[in-house]
Parts: sequence; structure tokens; C-alpha cells
Amino acid sequence: MNLFKRNQLRAKVRMLSIGIVCGIALSAPIQALASEQLPAAPSKPLTAETAAAFLDEFFASEQAKPHFIGASVAIVKDGETIALEGYGYADAEEQKEVDPEETVFRAASVSKTVTAMAVMQLAEQGKIDLHEDISAYLPGLRIDNPFDEPVRVEHLLTHQSGFEVRDPRKEDLHADFERYTPIEDYVKTHMPPVVRKPGTSYLYDNFAYLLLGLIVQNASGEPFELYMKTRLFEPLGMDRSSYVLEKELMDRLATGYDAQNQPIEPYAFTPTVMPHGSMLTTAADMSKLMIAFLDGGKTPNGNILSESSVSAMIEYRSTIHPLMPNTGYGFEAPAQLPLAGSSGKILTKAGDLPGNSSFLMLIPDEQLGVFLTYNKTGVLRDLFYQQFIAEFLPEYAAPAELGTFEPDSPEQLKHLEGLYSDLRMRSIVSSVKVSGPGTLTISDALLGTRVLRQAGENLFIDELMQKYTAFQVDLESGEVYMKEPYLNPLGYARKGDSPLGFTDVDESDAYAPYILAMQSLGHYPNEAGASFQPDQPVTRAEYVYRLLTVSGLAPSDSTDYAFQDIEGHPLAAYIQAAHELGMVTGEAEGIFSPDRPVTRQEAAVAVWNVYKSLFPDVWFSGVKLEGQTDDWAIPAVKMMTALGYHGPEVERTEDGAADYRSLEPLTREQEAALMHQMLFQPVEQIISGLLSQQEPGN
Repeated sequence: MNLFKRNQLRAKVRMLSIGIVCGIALSAPIQALASEQLPAAPSKPLTAETAAAFLDEFFASEQAKPHFIGASVAIVKDGETIALEGYGYADAEEQKEVDPEETVFRAASVSKTVTAMAVMQLAEQGKIDLHEDISAYLPGLRIDNPFDEPVRVEHLLTHQSGFEVRDPRKEDLHADFERYTPIEDYVKTHMPPVVRKPGTSYLYDNFAYLLLGLIVQNASGEPFELYMKTRLFEPLGMDRSSYVLEKELMDRLATGYDAQNQPIEPYAFTPTVMPHGSMLTTAADMSKLMIAFLDGGKTPNGNILSESSVSAMIEYRSTIHPLMPNTGYGFEAPAQLPLAGSSGKILTKAGDLPGNSSFLMLIPDEQLGVFLTYNKTGVLRDLFYQQFIAEFLPEYAAPAELGTFEPDSPEQLKHLEGLYSDLRMRSIVSSVKVSGPGTLTISDALLGTRVLRQAGENLFIDELMQKYTAFQVDLESGEVYMKEPYLNPLGYARKGDSPLGFTDVDESDAYAPYILAMQSLGHYPNEAGASFQPDQPVTRAEYVYRLLTVSGLAPSDSTDYAFQDIEGHPLAAYIQAAHELGMVTGEAEGIFSPDRPVTRQEAAVAVWNVYKSLFPDVWFSGVKLEGQTDDWAIPAVKMMTALGYHGPEVERTEDGAADYRSLEPLTREQEAALMHQMLFQPVEQIISGLLSQQEPGN
């Protein structure tokens, strides 16, 4: 397969890892899967001259150019700005070049770092206690917490709140700039329950920082955006920064671009002010903030933070292993470098919104800060980080010195074996199995199967990528968490519960592995004595519900239903969501028939309706089908057959043709197999094989 086609395929398949059907991730996207060992070389002195040369070469490189339309970067060192540059266009159509002093970009989740600074200011004044229950600062807000540990302010700062996921939704971005939704109104409507004991697990948490903004507002007695302006931006001289898209900033705002380099229309947020993501700024303004922070909070107009607060912020407070720190107050660990892990001496904060990505890096020991922002969401920052470290700080990329240890026996590793589901994106799952002394195998839909070789207590090296995976074992609760560097490095995956099985599913049954796996992952009730009814047909509504929930997607908030026969149906909101996603179109005259059994070909088409934008049907043209399939369903059934999205009911003839049994109703056991395979089948490898077979000479 040619390189272009492979890269295109990898990009498309990577999109699926956000959700097996579709999804939205407004911050912390999957990081680049680069695995090259950074070259060992003497460090180059970082000066204004060497920084300028590096930046010019990097942004002119063929590797970087596809990942930005316009970019702005600031580098500070030893209290001075040594580089402040703009590259490309703030508006490509108008040929308007990026000006690092004037061009405004969306900082996205880098906003969280600045929000954390406001919290620390108020802590200095005694208005906030970082160890206090957040209820003390959120009067009237009910927090559903079944645990004996309260959610504390510190838990919000370090993404350890235990909240159920509440990421921004697509509908939270809109074009109505006259609409105003207060932070407190949004919080009351969307407040999540606590589903894990606070302080015990790491999950990148947008809602936590929204709450921190409300705490700043309540503790200070000022609107959040006004507090940030008067207590941070004005003292720092950041006159092109705000949490509100005011007209002056709108006029300077860089146009955002999508993956196809098409402009994205400007948008506003709900809530209107987002402490976790709505900050706007310039590279020049961020240079002032970086210099002040690295100087212990000092500015020409007085301190924005005390030295003790700065010291508190540069310490990692959550870690699964010293080579894999998680978070501090407003910061998170950098991406892993091969065999080096993530340095605890480097503070980073990344952020993404449609049409914009940003990256903040601070290394206090080096008195060094870097801010990079660009008007296209993507991995430019990952490429920049690796090359910048290799050029100027190769010592941070040196392989970690690991102490000697005795590898655990298979019996000692047995407690790590199981199925793991990502805490933030439920559709990201992995299977971990013990394969020998000090050895595990891990499998997922993106990278397939690879070997984890033990490097220390609960620490393993992925032999494919030469990066670290670590486990956290809670002896009290028995819960096991995993952090790996590829699928979602900004959070843990939780090992599923041991499945209790069903009275009508024998362990020797061909479908039992699929059913029990889905039970372990929490998609079926895990109660002793329950029945499964494996042969019962699945209704159209039930199938849509299962497809969305397995993908980690929420029901629709709309009551303006697309189908006239779902009003009052218990799954109406899921059917409406499926329609909004383009997954289902219904039947003639606005009918969906929610309680009619779904046929296997209808089930296939629901998946195809979403996947077809990623997978051209020509990719599956060589798939042979037996039996009867309606013409409108043939591309979908070919895809499902090729990807292995089915159970043992699909058999193949000697020449490889498959009978998908398209016209039969989908049963519960068949649905379990289908969903399981969608979660675990290594799609990239399968399609790579298909495309290789289609190339001349193969």
C-alpha cells in the first residue's frame, strides 16, 4: 500500500477511537502515535538566534505544513522573550498573515491553567481552602456523592473529582452571539453525580474546571470574567486576552479551519463564559504570563501569585508512577517520549476546540516557557514538542534508568488480567492477558495486539512503541486502573468487574465470551441469577439504544421528534439522537416502528450510515456474499462482513463468500457479538490488508 493511502487510512481509523460510531472531544484528543527514538545528541544552546532558526525550519518543514494554516509561538527564557513569531495565515482567503502581537487565538483548555491561577490567588487570601469540600463554595447546589469522601477543591484542580463524564457537547457551540447563559445556570442543569471515590482515579475533567470558575466567582463576589480581567490580565498587561469574545477580539480572531482546510464559522459557547475553555489570547500576551509565573509570580505591577503558590502549582499531585505523572494544579504531564516516559520536571497544558489547538509548556528548572497556538485542530504540537526537546533538551529524552527487579510470575500478574474501559470515553476498551513471567499482552481496536514487558512494579514497556503502561491497584476496593499512552493518555481505564453470567447462557456456548465480556464492561446488568434471553429478537429501538450507549453517546435533548411514532416511547431520546447523527432515517411517512424486530441488514446499515464517510464502499468491493441481501444494504453488509462485526452465525464457503443472514432478525446474542467486535476488532490492520489485496501486483 502506498504511503499516502496508509497515512490517510491511519487518520480515518484514528477518528473511530473517539467512539465506535462517532463522538466529540473538545479537549485532550488522542496524541500522535510517533514511536521513533529521539536521537541522542548534545544539547544546543537556546538563544534568540537558535530559537528563530529552529522555528523557521520547523514551520517550513513538510512534516509540519499539513497541520496548520496559521500559527503563533512565543518562547521565553531567563525572564525574557527570546522568540515571538507568526507563521502562515490568520485568514487564508484574505491572505492575512499571523501577527503574534495582534492575532487572537482560542486558547481552548489552556484556559484551565489560568483558571487554576485564580483559584490559587483566592487561596492566598483565605477565601478558598484547597482541601475544603466544594459544597462550601457552591451554596444551593446538590452534589450526589455516595462515598464517605467529599469532593474537595484540590480534586477539581487535579482531575480526581470522581464525577461522571460531562464533556462539552456539540450543541454547546452555537452562532447566537446575543445568547447569554450564566455559569451557574449551566451547572445546575448539567451537574454530574460522583461515580468513583474522589481522589482515587484520574479522569480529564472539563466540568471540574467549570465548577472551579463558579467557585472563583462565588468566593470573590465578582463575575468570573471580570475577576480574570482585573486580577490577572490587567496586572500582566495582557490587553488582548479575555474569557469573552468581545468585538475587539472578534476582529482580531484567527479563522479556524477543519481537517479539509475549510474555514469554520465563528462560534460562541454555552455557558457563555467557559472557565475550562473560552479564553482568547495572543502569543505575546502569553509570553507575559509565562515570564511572571517562572519568576515566582512577580510582575512590574506586583505579584499575581506568591512564590509558595507557584511552588504548589509546579508540583505533580497525581501520579500512577514516577515515570508517568498525571496532573498538578492546572497542569498535566507531557506526552511520553520513547523509553523516557513523561518528565516530572516539565509542565504542559494542551487544548483543542474546533479549528484551534494550543500548547503551553513550562520547565521551571530551565527558566523556560513555550506557548504554541494554531488555527487547525491536530497534532502539530506533538511534532513540535518532540523536535524541540531533541534540539535543545535531549537529556529529557534519555531512556529512564530503571532499577533491577524480579519479574512477577503469571500468578502474581493474574489480578491485572481483564477488560479495561476508558473512564472518559467508554468506547475505548482494551483486553489485557497474562502471557508469561513478567509479560502481558494488550489488544485494542486501534493498534491490535502487542506485548507489555514488565519494567518494575506495575510498570510495563510496550514493545511496539517503546513507551510505558502502568497499573494502579486499590487493595481496599479491589479496583484496578490502567494508564497507557495511546488511546487516551489523559485518564485511566478501569478494569471491568468479574461477570456473574446469566442463568440461560452456558459458559460453553459460542456466544458466551461476547456476552460475558459486555457484562464485564457494564453494558449488561451484573447480577446473580439474571437471565439474558439470548434468542430473543432485538427491536429497532433497543438496537439504536445499545449502539449509542456502547459508543458512549448521549440521548438527544430535543423533543421535536423526527418520527411521529416515537412520542412517549422510553427510548425516544436515543432514537432521535440516532436520527440527528444520520444513523437512522426511518420508513415512509415519518415512521420508525421502534418495537419491530430489527433485521440484520438494517442493523448493518445503521453502522454504515456513520462509517461510510470514513470508508468508501470500494474498499469492500472484493468481499463476496452468499444468500439474500437487499440492494440498498449490500455495501453495509460487505463492510460488516469484512470487519468481522458479527458472531459465529456468519459462515463462509470454500471460496470465502459469507452468508450474513441479512433478512433474519438480529437476536440478543448476535447483538452482543456485533457490539463486542466493534469494540475490539483491529480495524486498521483489517482494512490495510483489504487495500493491499486490491493493489496491482498483489
